Amino acid sequence: MSIWWSLHLRREAASVPLARRLLLGTMETAGVDPEVSYDLSVALSEACANAVEHGGDTACGGPSEAFRVTAYLDGEKCRIEVADSGPGFARVQAVRPAPSGAENGRGLCLIQELADHVHIGNKPGRSGAVVSFDKILKWRKDAPLMAV
Repeated sequence: MSIWWSLHLRREAASVPLARRLLLGTMETAGVDPEVSYDLSVALSEACANAVEHGGDTACGGPSEAFRVTAYLDGEKCRIEVADSGPGFARVQAVRPAPSGAENGRGLCLIQELADHVHIGNKPGRSGAVVSFDKILKWRKDAPLMAV
């Protein structure tokens, strides 16, 4: 069984818990193990927070009002992608831990710790960042939509 959804969200702090709750509800309904669901929801929250904070389109003279979240539950894997229309990453490089005592800069490291595979990059040919990550799913024994 495959499930996918895509959200077009405003770049507002209130959008972060909305995306997280939708993901958690989808995974609970499908029967995904709660620990896996929690890890993915935290990673999604971090990716959304980055889009809200950094996803403005300064190249066009004004802020972008939205970002996009897409989630795929397909077989044994969940893949999540968060894309914005901001300036993107100045250069894509390996994620480094934030300096000790820093108040910001831990989100991408946290995503890397919680997911099995992470891709951080820019949209091809356009401005905007894309953070995608996936994780192998574990299912509850009573999962109604368990992959076979």
